[in-house]
Amino acid sequence: MPLPETLAQGLRSAGWLAGLPALALIWASATLYAAPRIAEGLAAEGAAIVSGTATATGEPWLRLAASGRDLVAAGEAPDVAERATILSRLAALEGPRRIVSEVGIVETATPFQWAAIRTGTNQIALEGSRPVEIGRRALEARITGAVNPGTSLDDAARAARGAPPDFASAAAFLAARLSGLAKGGRAALSDTVLSLSGEALDVPAYEALRAALSDPPEGFSIGRIEILPPKVAAYRFAVEKSARGIVLDGFAPSAADRESALRTATEAAAGGTVEDRLLAARGLDPAIEPKSLIAFAFKLAELIQSGQVAFVDGAISVTGDAIDGQALPDAEALMRDGRPAGVAAGRVALTARPLSPYRVAIRRTAESVTLTGHLPDTATRERVLAALRPRLFREPVIDRTRLADGAPADLGDALAAAAPLVTNLADGTVSVSDRALTLTGESLYREGAARTPDRLAEVLPPGWTGQASVTARDAAERRDSATCRTDFAAALAGADLHFPAGGAVLTPAFYPALDALAALAKTCPSLRIAVSGPADPTKPPATPAAGPAAGEGAPAAEPTRVADAAKPEAHAKPATPGKPAPAEKETAKGDGQDRGKAEAGKANSPKTDSPKTAPSRKDPPKKEPAAPGKAAKKPAETSDEPPPDLPRLRAQAVVEYLLQAGARPEQVSAGPDGPAGPVVFALLP
Repeated sequence: MPLPETLAQGLRSAGWLAGLPALALIWASATLYAAPRIAEGLAAEGAAIVSGTATATGEPWLRLAASGRDLVAAGEAPDVAERATILSRLAALEGPRRIVSEVGIVETATPFQWAAIRTGTNQIALEGSRPVEIGRRALEARITGAVNPGTSLDDAARAARGAPPDFASAAAFLAARLSGLAKGGRAALSDTVLSLSGEALDVPAYEALRAALSDPPEGFSIGRIEILPPKVAAYRFAVEKSARGIVLDGFAPSAADRESALRTATEAAAGGTVEDRLLAARGLDPAIEPKSLIAFAFKLAELIQSGQVAFVDGAISVTGDAIDGQALPDAEALMRDGRPAGVAAGRVALTARPLSPYRVAIRRTAESVTLTGHLPDTATRERVLAALRPRLFREPVIDRTRLADGAPADLGDALAAAAPLVTNLADGTVSVSDRALTLTGESLYREGAARTPDRLAEVLPPGWTGQASVTARDAAERRDSATCRTDFAAALAGADLHFPAGGAVLTPAFYPALDALAALAKTCPSLRIAVSGPADPTKPPATPAAGPAAGEGAPAAEPTRVADAAKPEAHAKPATPGKPAPAEKETAKGDGQDRGKAEAGKANSPKTDSPKTAPSRKDPPKKEPAAPGKAAKKPAETSDEPPPDLPRLRAQAVVEYLLQAGARPEQVSAGPDGPAGPVVFALLP
């Protein structure tokens, strides 16, 4: 049957184009069938050449791969001549259309660097240099055994000399760490330094990485580690407090934040246990600063005896037993005004319970005296502070006590009685728990340490129990007198031992030298030191007629006339004509038994016509107002001379300081008055 005219006309118009799909199908089939056979043929032709490049490892350095009808040669030839020979032999083959050379030369890599990168869930790429002494397949087998089963390697590393010993162990160690990292994780080696970077897959993987990096292969060290903790959906942080100590739970964004939380918990536990359950994880709102959140949580924890401070779902809350009734409004105020930026306020559910036991402590160190715990009222607090302050030379008193009910009725009596005992110590603590008082520490003197228990028993109120455990800090005695004398000279070398003009108060410049002398006296019992206090330079003459005689030195500068240069001086009234003006001496109180506090010095001031007592060093002189309508009279004359006993006062101030610092009374004494200048020390036979 003939084709319709329309269809026949269409076929004639299409012509040869109608056969193109069939031709394409035939070409594709032939290519798919023939290409593998061509590649196999090319590989077979070069197999003999490849096997001829075998090295001492048993593996050939030459690798061939077919790309269509091209033959790609790769590997690292031992030298240039060997590479040229191999390429010539490949070029002589009849099958390949052309030879593509990617053959390099084995060189020395300095530094020797190698890296493994996780490029997929089950794929690792190798790059850099591998030891020429280790065959490629042997190294790949070592690495494959260290990673997850089914992981494939894309090895682009090139053979080189200069690898560190036991390179294969380090490479396998690094590759194994990639199992805990997400895509993009990188493990690298540079000579003997190992580094790791990337994001941990999950919390267990992060902890496993931290543990593994603490034990690198022998001969290698850990370098730069940049591992991001995993990100969690529900970030939380909690501080649990009990009588046993503190438990940290939840997450910390980094290792540094975790260490910060641990340090703060250790300080807050005050000797109690600290259990660390924190895990490293991200997920905290970027608007919240981690360290600020941790610090705020511990501020709230200070207000509870037992309970929990928890940060969950962006809000922080505190529950449990408050340390005292004052803690309830304190927690509300802190939650309202002290929260870090980005942190929401949670609930405050605290219960105030009677304190049992009732505790307070006085801690004495070389730098300060600190009160902690609870006191019943402000009157008791002021009484304790008043008992401490007069017995301290320069140490500040830091009050961290809080007010709470439940104290023993005579708590103030017990603390006031114990205050002199703890201030006498070089380092010590008075701890009170209900009606039991414990004193521990170190004394500068053996005698003081020995009599402290008896003194404590004498001063405690009835019904109290006391226990004292005080040791002596005296250094071991040294009997070598020659060494003692040499060290004596060394302790004073370069010291600035000048008093202010007119003053008998030690300046800070004295302390290093005097502390060194006291320490030396404790180790050299035979040392005997005499201290000579200096006078002030003489005042220059008022008129030329009263100038120095020929041959005398130039007059010295006019000294200040006050015992303490920081204090103002009142003008003296003229003495009664024909009668000498006797001087009234101002004395500084010191506590010889309680740490032997140094005398501040004594200064003479002219006596006035009226029988008023001269002002003390602590109270500046008061000026009496002039009578109305009359101008204030100026004194007829004033005394510009320093106190006549100023050298003795200065010597006594130095002696008292040395006794405070630990020298024995029989080792230090005041010597004859010295001339103007520095304090003079002399060794006695």
